[in-house]
Amino acid sequence: MYLCAEKLIIMTKKEDVFGKLPEMSRVLTMEEREQVLDVMEVRAYRKNEPIYSEGDVPSHLLCLLSGKVKIYKDGVGGRAQIVRVINAVEYFGYRAAFAEENYVTAAAAFESSVIASIPIDLVRQLITRNPQLAWFFMHRLAVALGRSDARTVNLTQKHIRGRLAESILFLKESYGTDEDGKTLTVYPSREDMANLSNMTTSNAIRTLSVFVQEGLITLDGRKIKILDEPALQKISRMG
Repeated sequence: MYLCAEKLIIMTKKEDVFGKLPEMSRVLTMEEREQVLDVMEVRAYRKNEPIYSEGDVPSHLLCLLSGKVKIYKDGVGGRAQIVRVINAVEYFGYRAAFAEENYVTAAAAFESSVIASIPIDLVRQLITRNPQLAWFFMHRLAVALGRSDARTVNLTQKHIRGRLAESILFLKESYGTDEDGKTLTVYPSREDMANLSNMTTSNAIRTLSVFVQEGLITLDGRKIKILDEPALQKISRMG
């Protein structure tokens, strides 16, 4: 690989990368696959490196191949609100392009990540010719909208304990656990937990400490180990 514009361009067989996108590749014809392979780029992002910023003009369909990505929006006083997390393999960054508007959120790598990008102009062309591809994106947008609606309600109606409990469970569902089945595979900072839970960092720190005292979790630096998932689920439900 080599350094370009402060991002690592990964030199690898694009066919191998495309093989990691089975859902999309399955609905494309051989000719369409070749068109995508001709222009697709694969880049590595360092931890916390921006992928795109709020207000940028969307130019590519992005797909996270490995690592973790957070979608966030800057709020009052410079405090960010994490609105979504991206799993591998998942597509993102295209809603604004389809809406013909600039990005209303920003994206950054939670940890070292590898992302494939396809020019959105080509994606638009393919959609006009391939109804299966159009349905593919319609379905994904509909699912994402439903999740976004549910999370918005939870973050505005639940109290601090309920929001933080939900965020811990949300990270478990999104990223999974280590072999012990309890330790999250993602290691968020206290600020990340606050931004994910729509609260201040100090409140997140205090509430995490309370959860530790209550025997719900243990903390080892940024590592979070869930000890009593049913209790966290109850706190999340009750809000």
